Amino acid sequence: MSPKALRAQEPSATDPAFIRNFCIIAHIDHGKSTLADRMLQMTGVVSDRDMRAQYLDRMDIERERGITIKSQAVRMPWSQGADTFALNMIDTPGHVDFSYEVSRSLAACEGAILLVDAAQGIEAQTLANLYLALENDLEIIPVLNKIDLPAADPDKYAAELASLIGGDPADVLRVSGKTGMGVEDLLDRVVERIPAPKGDANAPTRAMIFDSVYDSYRGVVTYVRMIDGSLSPRERIQMMSTRSTHELLEIGVSSPEPIPSKGLGVGEVGYLITGVKDVRLSKVGDTVTTLKSPATDALPGYTDPKPMVFSGLYPIDGGDYPDLREALDKLKLSDASLNYEPETSVALGFGFRCGFLGLLHLEIITERLEREFGLDLITTAPSVIYEVRTEDKKTVTVTNPSEFPTGKIQAVSEPVVRAAILAPKDYVGTIMELCQSRRGTLLGMEYLGEDRVELRYSMPLGEIVFDFFDHLKSRTQGYASLDYEPMGEQEADLVKVDILLQGEQVDAFSAIVHREKAYAYGVLMTERLKKLIPRQQFEVPIQAAIGARIIARESIRAMRKDVLAKCYGGDITRKRKLLEKQKEGKKRMKMVGKVEVPQEAFIAALSGDTEGKEKK
Repeated sequence: MSPKALRAQEPSATDPAFIRNFCIIAHIDHGKSTLADRMLQMTGVVSDRDMRAQYLDRMDIERERGITIKSQAVRMPWSQGADTFALNMIDTPGHVDFSYEVSRSLAACEGAILLVDAAQGIEAQTLANLYLALENDLEIIPVLNKIDLPAADPDKYAAELASLIGGDPADVLRVSGKTGMGVEDLLDRVVERIPAPKGDANAPTRAMIFDSVYDSYRGVVTYVRMIDGSLSPRERIQMMSTRSTHELLEIGVSSPEPIPSKGLGVGEVGYLITGVKDVRLSKVGDTVTTLKSPATDALPGYTDPKPMVFSGLYPIDGGDYPDLREALDKLKLSDASLNYEPETSVALGFGFRCGFLGLLHLEIITERLEREFGLDLITTAPSVIYEVRTEDKKTVTVTNPSEFPTGKIQAVSEPVVRAAILAPKDYVGTIMELCQSRRGTLLGMEYLGEDRVELRYSMPLGEIVFDFFDHLKSRTQGYASLDYEPMGEQEADLVKVDILLQGEQVDAFSAIVHREKAYAYGVLMTERLKKLIPRQQFEVPIQAAIGARIIARESIRAMRKDVLAKCYGGDITRKRKLLEKQKEGKKRMKMVGKVEVPQEAFIAALSGDTEGKEKK
């Protein structure tokens, strides 16, 4: 523990002048959580005995994957001269899917540490988070992390950082989250550079909710940033958007474990517990005020997150449907960005149509449902929102291919995003080729240094959500980084491709694709299903169709019984008669027979995993 931290066991006062609110923003895997660990150790809020890597990452899935999914707030004491300051730090996620978490954290801060890996330099998400911070008018402290790595080139990347935000490369701090080198200087710089919070202690109380989590024992724990006035235990509070009132059972700060306090004043970050079990009553972005003398104007909240990717979640066992509903309700308590509504599928039964911020978000939610609630799920192929205008001037919003209207279509609009790709200059050609194959339009290209280039494309979101990131990484040997943001809609020549089994449509395999790619999708799915569906007693045609037009076909051959086995020699007419009789029987069977698609085939066809599941 640092000698400064020994003197700084408890903040000297709740005077706003001694409070500093800041967050750490960076690209994924640039060392935010490791730097936060060193800060917790140096300020003495976590003892060496209790310390573990990624201390603030509470979920098993975060620790296993080494990524931060939920931002965490923590209060740390730090001395400078005779004064002791309270540093409220928020560790934020770095992945593009969780930029919503980052935006909430920035709204609760006055400053941000912009962290860049000294071996990799600026990445796409670094820029995205920096622009978010500048929009919020925050003080930026540029920092190079991992300077102890052999591959680190701090001078080069310090110049790159300084040219990006304006300033002198000598002002860029150099630290190592792993060894703790330079972390004390960084904490001093936070105290010097980040402004103290402003607010009126005598005004009606206003506190902004920037996060809320569900605790199975204590109900909803609401994290707030005080703007004006103060809050104290046993006071009655009111949520300004829902008008619901509650009694404050406990109020305190996270350091990093919850520590109850006698109240929160201007500029402080802390938690409130009211015993409420419904997280919808403490919405993120809402304003908390007191019931006795309520504020008249709510704080400018932030917008609700808009889902970018939709996918259907279905339990493999239909009896698990109520459990899935309950599990989603509980997950919604800790993840405000998850949207879901019930839907039914002819092939898969009852399930939910869920909206996610991106593919990683979809993967994390599915994994949490399987781990934390013991559910076995089928996830349908991800899709985005389309606006379809029919000939009779009706507009239909389509989140699922089964909702695509039949009949004459006048136009189809799809969401478009502005994608920023950062990569070494050697890969510009392969990236351009990939983006053009996904209907991308080049908006601009800019060199950020001698060997790094930023490519800006407008691309349909539907082309990005499926496997674009995987292809981008493999074509650039893992060096490229991607960030994207919505930029409106565009009309496109899109069609719905249906997959028919013996003339009957299977809604789970339908997809909305560009007309040029419809044939390729049809061939892919028919070939895949031919391998996965077991042979029947009769021939089964698998067809891909656009409306009434068949564009691809495969057939699963019938299993045959050798009816000629008992004929040894003899007249050919006898054999022909037996074969004709068998043929008639097959035809009758085909009329009444129904193709049963096993669940494994659904899972494998939708996930693209056909290995080891060849038809017997």
